[in-house]
Amino acid sequence: MRRCEFFRVLGGSVARFRPRRFLVVAIAVFALLPIEVSDAGWLPDLFRSSPKHAKSLKRAKATRAAKLARHRAPPRHRAMRLAALGPVTLPLSALKRAAAKCDPATFRIVLDVGHTAQSEGAISARNVAEFTFNLRLAKLIEQRLKAEGFAETRLLLTEGKARPSLFKRVAAANNLHADLLMSIHHDSVPNKMLEDWEFEDKKSHFSDRFSGYSVFVSRDNPDFKTSLRFAELVAGEMKAQGLHYAEQYSQAIMGRYQHPLLNKDTGVYSNDELIVLRKTAMPAILLEAGSIINRDEEREMDSPERQNLISSSVASAVKEFCEPRWALLGPP
Repeated sequence: MRRCEFFRVLGGSVARFRPRRFLVVAIAVFALLPIEVSDAGWLPDLFRSSPKHAKSLKRAKATRAAKLARHRAPPRHRAMRLAALGPVTLPLSALKRAAAKCDPATFRIVLDVGHTAQSEGAISARNVAEFTFNLRLAKLIEQRLKAEGFAETRLLLTEGKARPSLFKRVAAANNLHADLLMSIHHDSVPNKMLEDWEFEDKKSHFSDRFSGYSVFVSRDNPDFKTSLRFAELVAGEMKAQGLHYAEQYSQAIMGRYQHPLLNKDTGVYSNDELIVLRKTAMPAILLEAGSIINRDEEREMDSPERQNLISSSVASAVKEFCEPRWALLGPP
């Protein structure tokens, strides 16, 4: 029996069904057919036995030849989101072009050491300057990335007072033609939240109220979308290592230091006031690795175990960022 006659008979049979049963049968038959049958335009034939569709018979016949001609014609290239298709076979040339966009041997990551020797940033609960923590962690991340094959990783050290040094580091990063910039910092709290104590007979300040890492991006960055993607990768890796993010930046108690939380699962915030994120020509993020004003977390941040955990998290995020599939498809 020819295919069209089969469906004509089938249509006559199912026409006697109740509407709901008919719909179930029609859907089941449609699902079992090969795709090319559907493309050939068989579906109108299914309803030939119904008086309601008798008028459409001539139109179906008239368009059948055109449909079959299109079906036999060389397929047109269609734009589609490859990410929705799962594994796909791509031409070797396309893969080479994608990999070239993020070749670890040439991909340049600039690690900006937050603050300077002249302007040291926050002071920890045990009177250690933030700049000391930043430099030590940045060097460790640099070593880890180079060991992973990112040979063009650069450590960025600047000098001078706080605000002038910000513009110096932006200019240096732009002159290095970096592909990514990551500014390394360690966290504190607003002065109004500090409490007094003494450490080794010296007056100091602390706040054990908050702890955790946080990652910041600027919506004013020329490539905010990629900055956000990289920030989410870093924050996700930190969370996967069992670390938690600092939630206080989303709370009103922070006053002018309150910032929008872009990802409540991993702790990515928006901060459009940070010059190193706004003015750089490449995607950029700022990592607050942990709180050094919290007495317990300061000890953890001072330990090789925590430093290695953070550096490995950053390295994993960079490798994931540079996968050929990511380079080809771009951020979701």
